[in-house]
Amino acid sequence: MLLEFFLQPTSKKRILFFVVFDVLISLATIVLAYLLRFNFVIKPDFYDSMIAMITVLVPLKIVIFFVFKIYHVAWRFFGLSEYRRIILAHLVTYGLFTLIYLLFTDYFAPFPRSVIGIDLFLSIFFIGFLRISKRLYLENYRPKQQEKMLIVGTTDRAADIIKSALRGEIDYHPMALVSDDKHTIGTYFSNIRVYGCEMIERLVDQLAIEVVVIAQPMPQKELDRLFTRLYGVGVREIKIAQIFQDNKTALSDISIEDLLARKPQDLDRLSIANFIAGKVVLITGAGGSIGSELSRQVEQFGAKQIILMDNSEFNLYAINEELDANKTVAVMQNVQERAMIEQTFARYKPDIVIHAAAYKHVPLCEANIKEAIFNNVVGTKNVMDLSIKYGVKKVVLISTDKAVRPTNVMGTTKRICELYAHAVPSGETEIVAVRFGNVLGSSGSVIPKFKAQIERGENITVTHPEITRYFMMIPEACQLVLQAASIAKGGELFILDMGEPIKIVDLAKRMIELSGREDIEIVFTGLRAGEKLYEELLIDDADLKTEYESIMVSQNSPIDYAQLLKKLEKLFNANEQEALEVLKAIVPEFNHQTNAKG
Repeated sequence: MLLEFFLQPTSKKRILFFVVFDVLISLATIVLAYLLRFNFVIKPDFYDSMIAMITVLVPLKIVIFFVFKIYHVAWRFFGLSEYRRIILAHLVTYGLFTLIYLLFTDYFAPFPRSVIGIDLFLSIFFIGFLRISKRLYLENYRPKQQEKMLIVGTTDRAADIIKSALRGEIDYHPMALVSDDKHTIGTYFSNIRVYGCEMIERLVDQLAIEVVVIAQPMPQKELDRLFTRLYGVGVREIKIAQIFQDNKTALSDISIEDLLARKPQDLDRLSIANFIAGKVVLITGAGGSIGSELSRQVEQFGAKQIILMDNSEFNLYAINEELDANKTVAVMQNVQERAMIEQTFARYKPDIVIHAAAYKHVPLCEANIKEAIFNNVVGTKNVMDLSIKYGVKKVVLISTDKAVRPTNVMGTTKRICELYAHAVPSGETEIVAVRFGNVLGSSGSVIPKFKAQIERGENITVTHPEITRYFMMIPEACQLVLQAASIAKGGELFILDMGEPIKIVDLAKRMIELSGREDIEIVFTGLRAGEKLYEELLIDDADLKTEYESIMVSQNSPIDYAQLLKKLEKLFNANEQEALEVLKAIVPEFNHQTNAKG
């Protein structure tokens, strides 16, 4: 118990340890300085001056070390900046001692002045070496429980990871680095060699690598190829180094989003900020996956006030709690209730309206056709009509790839919303629609579903082996929505470039690989009612590029507003079977798929 008490590290024990050893080292260096000065034969006449030097210099040095906070540095954090502080403390100490000697020469006489310089260098070396000794030990010692680590990239993040590992802050031991930078190949990072990327498989085998940390930014396709290489040689633990706001490097598991998400390269944050800053912005469906992220982005880009509208109490509460209470107003209303939401328009007079409220789940809309029509079409009509009435400067309709040649009720209702946005006489109000595909991690999307199945140890269910979807991260998709709106003049239908479509079965395979589970299989269940094998974003080849490669604009055909209103009136008053016929009349390309066989 007594031994454990002394070995248990504390701040006071560390200070006492270093003070004791600094005193002992200082005594030894003074004696050694005299020995060196007199060729290891000290004359008896100089014994008294040596004792005088010890009695003055050693206490002075300890006091100065406390002033410079030398004793507040933990052993494992000792580095170049701390060594510089030790040198500076020594220079101050020996400068003061020299001044004392000059003022009280008789006290030290006879005194060999050269021992001051000799002792200065000896003390700096040995006291510094004491403090760096543990770090040297850690850099050459790997506890048995630490996993062997390979680092990809020779960046500042890589250096931080190595330091963290050597300090024992992470349970990994760096064995090697790989880089595609020919100038760093063959060099060393903290005594760890850098190899070329072509050596990855050999290094994993020869060094028995257990974990790989990616410390450099990588394009999504390159990252996916690296994952495939590592998985092929048995590496299952793959981390990505990320920089957080405090500039500290942290490690996170590689995710399906990292591997498959399309990351646009032309995000124009200045354009978005100029569009949003200082405006009153109303967001319908503000508690949903897209609406909540749009709310965060709008706050980030400097909106004056954010009106959060949603009919879900919990979702509305969650996003309102997350944002700055001084800027937000939470309004629990349903876009189908025109009279209620009109009160909100009249009270807050928004400059921008972002309409994200909609029923979006295909099977539920198929099972509740009239409800889907009323929420999606009537809700959109109410929002647009009121925006025009109350002089909103710009209205942004969030649409979907399922509106292109729709095979289900949800997609058809969203196509009708696009048509209404284009046809309605809007006066000074600019109305635009923005269409995009699936976003990774949204509520009801396949990724949360697959994750839940994996966590439960169930087989992953995929409807068809050939089914594909577009995917993008929610934040990037929402920023592109705002960016498209910033360049809109009114009447446009913008389409976001979602990259290449991804096979759902490939996504499922990747998620199984990431989970490390070998007991999970993929089961095909057949297409659901209204489900398409392939989603489309474009209606025809007339779609044009904008100034941004990630944003295209579709050429809408003229629409007779009066005729559209008549058809909508008929749609709202029709029964379920009649409603399907009216949907077909409004959207001729609607090809309702009710057979769930794939």
